[in-house]
Amino acid sequence: MFTIPIVYEDNHLLVADKPPNILSQKDSTGDIDMLTLLKQDIKMRYNKPGNVYLGLVHRLDRPVGGVMLFAKTSKSAARLSEQIKRQELSRTYLALIHGQPSKHQSTLVHYLLKDDKRNLVSVVRKDMKGAKEAILDYHVVRQQADISLVKVKLRTGRPHQIRVQFAHLGHPLYGDQRYGRNPKTIGQQIGLWSYEISCLHPITKKNMKFNSSPFKHKPWSQFQSQLDII
Repeated sequence: MFTIPIVYEDNHLLVADKPPNILSQKDSTGDIDMLTLLKQDIKMRYNKPGNVYLGLVHRLDRPVGGVMLFAKTSKSAARLSEQIKRQELSRTYLALIHGQPSKHQSTLVHYLLKDDKRNLVSVVRKDMKGAKEAILDYHVVRQQADISLVKVKLRTGRPHQIRVQFAHLGHPLYGDQRYGRNPKTIGQQIGLWSYEISCLHPITKKNMKFNSSPFKHKPWSQFQSQLDII
């Protein structure tokens, strides 16, 4: 069975390190997904009869790896969802983008519209029907000639948000097959990683912080020496 690395676990939370190119949850492809694999793992490790509850608190795009948070009880799932709504649950990403942004640090605010049939997200006018506000903060950590490493903190969690907002800025993510425009990176793994999640424990209210390093994976490993980061 495919084994998912566990970062942290107690009776209420499970934090896992998602490998790139695995679905967050099952879809029409029938390919393996994090939720199913982790439920199977819990069932085997604890010899649990019947169905195992595991709540999906947030999602990562299929090509994106890194830290993911799950709830082991419905009460924890509800409380963590409330933290997301109140922006008390913080999600920080690392992204490799093409070029060098004119601003070293900034907040990006756009309105996004998803085409569910094509699974594509576009930047649209605020007044367009179905448009949803997307906000993120970023700062540039390191730069080399044509690649910048940025640390991104999401304020909202829209589908493909980081990918679409940076592409709209003229700095698409390295290896992004959907929103990128650089033919040199076609076929490369996307340069986006779920680096850190911080939240209040849903039961104890203790501050919790979990992180994951991307540098054993491509393309991160090939840029580590040049960027000398994190």
